[in-house]
Amino acid sequence: MKRLLLSLFLVLCTSVQVFAKNTQSGWQNDLKTLFTNNQAIIYTINIRTFNAKDTNKNEIIDEGEESGNFINAIDNLDELVRMGINTIHVLPITPVGKIKAFGTAGSLYAITDFKSVNPQLVSPNSSLSGIEQAKKFISECHRRNIRVIVDLPSCGAYDMYVEHPEYFVKDEYQKDVVPLDWSDVRLFNVGTEEKYNEELFFLHKRFVDFLVSIHADGIRADVAGLKPASFWSDLIKYAREKDPEFLFLAESSKSWTTPVSKFALCVPSEELLKAGFDGYLGSYFNLKNWKTSKELIGNVNDDLKMFSKFKEKKSVIGSFSTHDEVSPILINGENFASMVLWLNTTLPLNAYYVDGFATGDTYNYQWANKLAAKSETDDEYYFTHNGKIDIFNYSRRPHGNNYKLFEEFILANKFKNYCMSELSRASFVPLKTNCPNVFAYARGCSNYSVIVIGNLDFENSHEVVVKVPKFKQNSKIINVRVNCNLDNTYMNKKIKANLKKGEIQVLMVKNLVL
Repeated sequence: MKRLLLSLFLVLCTSVQVFAKNTQSGWQNDLKTLFTNNQAIIYTINIRTFNAKDTNKNEIIDEGEESGNFINAIDNLDELVRMGINTIHVLPITPVGKIKAFGTAGSLYAITDFKSVNPQLVSPNSSLSGIEQAKKFISECHRRNIRVIVDLPSCGAYDMYVEHPEYFVKDEYQKDVVPLDWSDVRLFNVGTEEKYNEELFFLHKRFVDFLVSIHADGIRADVAGLKPASFWSDLIKYAREKDPEFLFLAESSKSWTTPVSKFALCVPSEELLKAGFDGYLGSYFNLKNWKTSKELIGNVNDDLKMFSKFKEKKSVIGSFSTHDEVSPILINGENFASMVLWLNTTLPLNAYYVDGFATGDTYNYQWANKLAAKSETDDEYYFTHNGKIDIFNYSRRPHGNNYKLFEEFILANKFKNYCMSELSRASFVPLKTNCPNVFAYARGCSNYSVIVIGNLDFENSHEVVVKVPKFKQNSKIINVRVNCNLDNTYMNKKIKANLKKGEIQVLMVKNLVL
């Protein structure tokens, strides 16, 4: 009987997707609604590498090979659909600096112009202009019901500082300011909450105009706390006059309390949400350090409590793995990647992944930080952050060889799509366990509940008892992770689970409403 239920469930999963309106009159953006209902499954891509043609397999694009661009990126969109992705976060597409640069192509975040396309992303094999190629790429995303978020860098490239020093803050010696160790960029002069810099605000309005012109669906604002809440409030209002569904996602976390410079602002996440942001990065990247259920469950409850203060819906992304984080495979292996995957699927948040995650890429490039044969910048080395997706060079397409993880990635997204309307309204119910290393929670839906049990101890197995109100011994249970055998005992109001190191279980219990 359980096998039959599972088969029916998988058949249903294959046919469920969330569609925006893509009528004959054109695309109708729905990203703000999708995101605030926790229905976005977001995949981060770097156009420069997304479909790079590394034919000689040396992991760098050279010898006449074709780097990633807006046109060849279209070829990979059908694969994203098959993977269950409904939204992409595109890392910056604006021109990058070449002076005091990082890497042979320059950091994607070292912006030099707010209103044009990075020429590195333009295909030489197309007669279309750069703007037209970007628009075509987004149009092809929309044709497949994929929404597009574009990244907005927070600081200006050194090249921009040389050309327009008036845009930037000066220290007490009237010198430019380097935030943290980001020596390829300089800190903008944003002004204050009471009076922000109008000239800088105008540049950001032009960025909004640029994105609206290519039909992007939203902005992810890098280090959003560097600018005053009033700045963002006015910019968001400006964008929403053009498109009421235009998403604003803040890269901000309650874990970040120290400014990147003594000359920089550090606006709290809650203030950014008050200013109009629809959601934020959050603090799930701390999962790699969390050892107890209290830490994970506490983070979920803190977010839900903060969001409840607002009249308009707010949300968060599953920031377990971002372009700033080391590959989950390098942190705690395949089990950790699977845990990230199923937490993204079942928690009250928007799922978020980086290109390469689905196949277990470790982002260990053979040429990393070695002397380069040639460079477009003044950096003679292939600078990169070990274990993180490359954003500094013309590198290979992100991809690993873990096809077991890839199959599970597709399954998890099918499950999220299948349960999407229910999970967007579902309760979040923490469940008590007798082991501090083991977390458990339920998502209460209309005629079923999803129960998740996970072991944050990646060195030891644990036998644990999970208390589940209303649970009955003879309940119909579907093991959603179909390829993982369970060693559980089911009793009235409790589940006895034997969890391997770093194991996560996902159970669908019929007729259990919590």
